Amino acid sequence: MRKVGLIAGSGELPLEFARSASEKGIHVTVLAIKKTTDRNIEKYGKTHWLNFGEAQKLIDLLKKEGIKDLVMLGKIEHYSLIFSLHKLDKRAREFFSKLKDKRAKTILEAVMDELSKEGFSFIDPTPYLENLLIEEGLIAGRIEDKRLMNDALFGLKIAKEIAQLDIGQTVVVKDGIVIAVEGIEGTDKCIIRGGELGGEGTVVCKVARKNQDMRYDVPVIGTKTLKSMKKAKARLLAVEAGKTFLLEREKFKKLAEKFGIAVIGFRI
Repeated sequence: MRKVGLIAGSGELPLEFARSASEKGIHVTVLAIKKTTDRNIEKYGKTHWLNFGEAQKLIDLLKKEGIKDLVMLGKIEHYSLIFSLHKLDKRAREFFSKLKDKRAKTILEAVMDELSKEGFSFIDPTPYLENLLIEEGLIAGRIEDKRLMNDALFGLKIAKEIAQLDIGQTVVVKDGIVIAVEGIEGTDKCIIRGGELGGEGTVVCKVARKNQDMRYDVPVIGTKTLKSMKKAKARLLAVEAGKTFLLEREKFKKLAEKFGIAVIGFRI
């Protein structure tokens, strides 16, 4: 039986992978982060709970379990990561001291490189999550105002450039003006800030990086995204089709309809 190690952050995505992989006959061993990973992950495989920053313990556990293939999924807040460096073990502190900068892409690629030196390899989780990928076209709601579509097309272009710079994956626009750009605060706070600055009727655009590596940091949307948009009185969520994961699809669609929010997948 094939073994896969899952380094699991927060949210539903690690659970979705673990469930799908287990159903396909994969033996999943979970490396979960205390106070971060959903405890329901334990249903799908042997689970080791680690404190944030225990890099050497993680490596030792993987070797002890005889695991070579890895997947890294789930949210680990960039803000929390940067401001929790004092919690890191010696191995992790040495790792961070070598980084050229501390952008998300830099950190994640360096983590993958560091683990590859230890004999591990990261696999593409997409074959186990294909049902979550957003398709092109209308996902929920309806568009009655052409200006919203114009803002979506404009915002997606801006978001793509921002994502390539590894600043963030989300922008909020209104009437052809960029209202908010996602930084270290994350998508939800960016959406709310966009509503505070732009008022009712903003458009939220979320994209992947150019030549997105599907092994890490793939854009994800879910009901939490919609709740932030409702708070901000946003009208449209425009996302990149084929490179964005949608969690709890049916629940998401019902909530979007209830909130009067349209959701569209675009090929970029």
